[in-house]
Amino acid sequence: MKVTVFGASGGIGRLVSTQLLDAGHEVTALVRNPAKLGLTHPKLTVIAAELTDSTAVTEAVTGVDAVISALGPSLKRSDTGSPLTEGTKTIVAAMQAVGVARFIGLATPSLPDSRDKPHWKHKVLPVMARLAFPNALTELQNMTTAVTGSDLDYTIARITAPKDKPATGRVRSGFLGHDRIGSAASRADIAAFLVSQLTDTRYHRTMPAISN
Repeated sequence: MKVTVFGASGGIGRLVSTQLLDAGHEVTALVRNPAKLGLTHPKLTVIAAELTDSTAVTEAVTGVDAVISALGPSLKRSDTGSPLTEGTKTIVAAMQAVGVARFIGLATPSLPDSRDKPHWKHKVLPVMARLAFPNALTELQNMTTAVTGSDLDYTIARITAPKDKPATGRVRSGFLGHDRIGSAASRADIAAFLVSQLTDTRYHRTMPAISN
């Protein structure tokens, strides 16, 4: 497949790109700083641009089969603004303009899915996030709404505590109150789950929570 990765120079995004290339996919990565990506491969195309550059974003998604977004907001309490919200809106508009439907991304269990049942995480996590990372939570809410309010064929994996640990090859996924989902997950396993959604049809237009 041909896949565009946004957030490719981040911890999860770099793993997503590597796993895609290792599996033989063609990857386009749009990044601000190609040097930070640190990857070279015959099947990798790197576009150096900001998410605000609608022309570059459109170029990045033209002719691909799917988009994987590993974008995540800064967790600095002092940060303000909505760069990733606006960037996600640009991505969605570009995908719609060129007819690419499949979007795979990330969010948090602080945001509910309609398939969830009542769960303590719905009460505790939003309060904790609002106190510790108010701007990040707002960004995630608005990024997610930009996708779920569109006609894209999305899967958004909700993660709580990504860890820099080796892949286990075991990922729990499902909906709060229905399935046994923990909190922590290795970034490598999160990346593997995102890549698996290229061919897994279980979670189309849903937001499963995942953990190890």
